[in-house]
Amino acid sequence: MKPSHVCSLFAVVCSSAVSAESYVIGVEKLAFAPHYSIDAQGLYQGFARELFDLFAKTSGVELSYKVLPVEQLLPALLSGQVDFKYPDSETWAQEQKAGKSLSYSQGVVEYVDGVLVAPQRHGQPIEQITRLAMVNGWTPWGYQERINAGQIELTYSDDLRQMIRQALKKDTDGAYFNVVVATHYLDNIRARPGALIFDAQLPHNRGSFKLSTLKHAAFMQRFDRFLLDEQRAIAELKGRYRVEANLDSEHIGVEQWKLDFLERQKTREAGGS
Repeated sequence: MKPSHVCSLFAVVCSSAVSAESYVIGVEKLAFAPHYSIDAQGLYQGFARELFDLFAKTSGVELSYKVLPVEQLLPALLSGQVDFKYPDSETWAQEQKAGKSLSYSQGVVEYVDGVLVAPQRHGQPIEQITRLAMVNGWTPWGYQERINAGQIELTYSDDLRQMIRQALKKDTDGAYFNVVVATHYLDNIRARPGALIFDAQLPHNRGSFKLSTLKHAAFMQRFDRFLLDEQRAIAELKGRYRVEANLDSEHIGVEQWKLDFLERQKTREAGGS
């Protein structure tokens, strides 16, 4: 090969490297496993990280993650400091987004936010909820009318750990949070499985986490196509991280062996009646 050809090939390779698409996803500095969390080195990890890494690999783009406190994340998106925000939803922070033309992906993962109570309180009517534990920044959908009427008092905590401790001490009648995340924390970190359980009879909110952007609407179409084309791989990721564990069940987030035990118990009780 002639030297000129070598130089031309080198120029093409360099040009491709320089022109590779590169984007920054703004993510929450929050312990929100199994969806996502930040490790001791400050690196983003969990289901969401693996999902976005898979998208980068299959689409040929370069993605980096900018970890920010939750309250700084939306301003960073609106000011152009990051290209995308995750998670997001059309229903969140609507006042801050007023006048901004944000684009959203299809739902990445489904979630349920609701009240977790002590097992002995399960099934009690909403009138029995007079004090509700919350993490700062959360909105207790379905409870606002009773809060405004002074029938429910909110007790705020800085994080999930503090809120769960408060609820376990019975300082409150229940704790409002993402059900899968709270259950994961109780099972795997606090080592108190079943100490608080989701009460599906109380008001709760269903939705989906989405990717949002202010400037890259065309990119979002590619991401939506990825969600469709890679359904099998994404379903495997969801199953491994249990981010949608039993969302259509009263036992949201409960591990399968516990469900099997409850089913056997129910069968024995039916046989003895």
